[in-house]
Amino acid sequence: MKLLTIILSLIALGLIIFNFTKVNFDAPFEGDSIIAVITIVASLCVIVMMAILRTSKRIEEKVKARK
Repeated sequence: MKLLTIILSLIALGLIIFNFTKVNFDAPFEGDSIIAVITIVASLCVIVMMAILRTSKRIEEKVKARK
């Protein structure tokens, strides 16, 4: 599970970098730039969700270790 979350986070980071190059900073909310901005936001959400999942798994392991 840990490897999967790391791989998904790296893919999301790659998408952020790729789409950052596609944004037209003169008009970021027009044409293809809006798609790139939406993808950047979605990728950031994936990174946050993977961090939450990793944290919850660590907490789950610690709770199981106490029992």
